[in-house]
Amino acid sequence: MTLDLLRFTTAGSVDDGKSTLIGRLLYDSKQVFEDQLAQVAQASERRGGEGTLDLALLTDGLRAEREQGITIDVAYRYFATAKRRFIIADCPGHRQYTRNMVTGASTADVAVVLIDARGGVLEQSKRHAFLSALLGIPQMVVAINKMDLVDYSQARYEELVEEFELFAEKLRGGKNPRRTATSYIPISALNGDNVVARSQNMSWYDGPVLLDLLEQVEVAYDHPDEKPARFPVQWVIRPGASATAVGNGGAAGGLAAGGGTTAEDYRGYSGQLASGALRLGDEVAVLPTGGRTRIAGIDTYDGELEEAMAPMSLTLRLEDELDVARGELICHPEDAPVVARELRADVCWMAEQPLRAGARYVLKHTSRNATAVVDAIEDVLDVHTLERDPPTGELALNDIGRVRLRTSAPLVFDSYTSNRRTGSFILIDESSNGTVGAGMIVGAPA
Repeated sequence: MTLDLLRFTTAGSVDDGKSTLIGRLLYDSKQVFEDQLAQVAQASERRGGEGTLDLALLTDGLRAEREQGITIDVAYRYFATAKRRFIIADCPGHRQYTRNMVTGASTADVAVVLIDARGGVLEQSKRHAFLSALLGIPQMVVAINKMDLVDYSQARYEELVEEFELFAEKLRGGKNPRRTATSYIPISALNGDNVVARSQNMSWYDGPVLLDLLEQVEVAYDHPDEKPARFPVQWVIRPGASATAVGNGGAAGGLAAGGGTTAEDYRGYSGQLASGALRLGDEVAVLPTGGRTRIAGIDTYDGELEEAMAPMSLTLRLEDELDVARGELICHPEDAPVVARELRADVCWMAEQPLRAGARYVLKHTSRNATAVVDAIEDVLDVHTLERDPPTGELALNDIGRVRLRTSAPLVFDSYTSNRRTGSFILIDESSNGTVGAGMIVGAPA
């Protein structure tokens, strides 16, 4: 049986112990090889930690990170327990690496926000929690770290929980209304208290330890039937085309599968179901062209199905011969997304050259590419106050702002708050082919 996969990220202020926490998780769950431990021991000794292991070095892999003692780039680590597989994104805490944090957290199911028990809820702690909400991460675990430095005080823990909960209530309402579940755990990443093993120093805490919580938290936060079906077409399978050349996430399915279809007359549309469920015989619409038909077959690598649910990779066969191309989206007609050439989005800018009105970029949204022109910058998010300030005329590196875009071809999208897959995009510089921005769609302009 294949274990399910949980993606989680660490967030919080500088020196709250994010990298140490991940190192402790890996070390105490016996996910570190002997040669890795030997390298960490040598690096720890060079940094003056004779006889001790600096577990943060298991994730701070860049030379500059080890020399400065800070996290700069996003470090990904993989491990598994008997109950679940994990992908961890260790994100930087510094404001100047906001783009790195957004990149690492964009696909996370859970955000683990660390708070130093001595310093309390700092500005950067709130900022990273806000960004986690903005990115639509449905689960948040607030780990009150360094409890050993406050004598494992229950009173201090409860004080910080009360303080953060006031802020979390604002995240659950207002501009970011989401079903965000918030849990609190007192830990010491340095000593391992309540990380993998239960702490003997905090007998007053009777909740789950961090690893237990990560093993138990629900990954499929939304049942497939709770969201409309969204199937971006990634590849068209036609006679003479390779049955396996369907791109990332695609599935050609058996060419001889189902309904008497032969390889000579086979025509299927491959991709990954972004959300919802599709069933044999369902009426579907193809957007943006608007054609309607019914599902004649659902093919996968393992054979034909009666029903498919997100995030399965599959090939659809349709009853009618519609002109369907890569980049189009198949959905139920009664739950169709927005089709428009203009949109408003929150954009995190990732390039040294600022974004300005009138600039042109390649916009990649699901499996569709289009040229996008910046019509206007509406506001810029102040990451200190979390308020939206009047526009300054540009978005600089690491800025997040509300932007209006106009595209060369119609896009089929949902708001990011309702669907992270069909509500997100990236901007690509036409000359360098580098990714310069990440966007979260708010909707079409009023």
